[in-house]
Amino acid sequence: VEGPLPTYLIQLSVVLWLLRDTALTQPSSLSANMGDTIRITCSGINSWSSQKVPGTAPVTLIYGSSSRPSDIPSRFSGSASGSLAMLTISGLQAEDKAVCFCGSRNSNGAGVDTQIFK
Repeated sequence: VEGPLPTYLIQLSVVLWLLRDTALTQPSSLSANMGDTIRITCSGINSWSSQKVPGTAPVTLIYGSSSRPSDIPSRFSGSASGSLAMLTISGLQAEDKAVCFCGSRNSNGAGVDTQIFK
């Protein structure tokens, strides 16, 4: 059966942890549709990780500002300008639901919790 694909709304709720030298430079929430491109910015860091299930180890998305591990889809990219880093997710998909952290796994930082709704 052909017809329009279901539209999903991805709500991005910012979750802040104790900050040291990092600062999320985002509004407190964002929303996007499936297939959209989102950008999350943070100062004072050069890496990004995500945690899909609470209590599990975060997975590195971007390191060294723009390098991506080979098992991370190409829709994830990183860039930096001065002390400001940006994580871009192009073609947002349902499986992108996660808490995205700016900074390394062991550093205090800020996270964006991606909530997906039909």
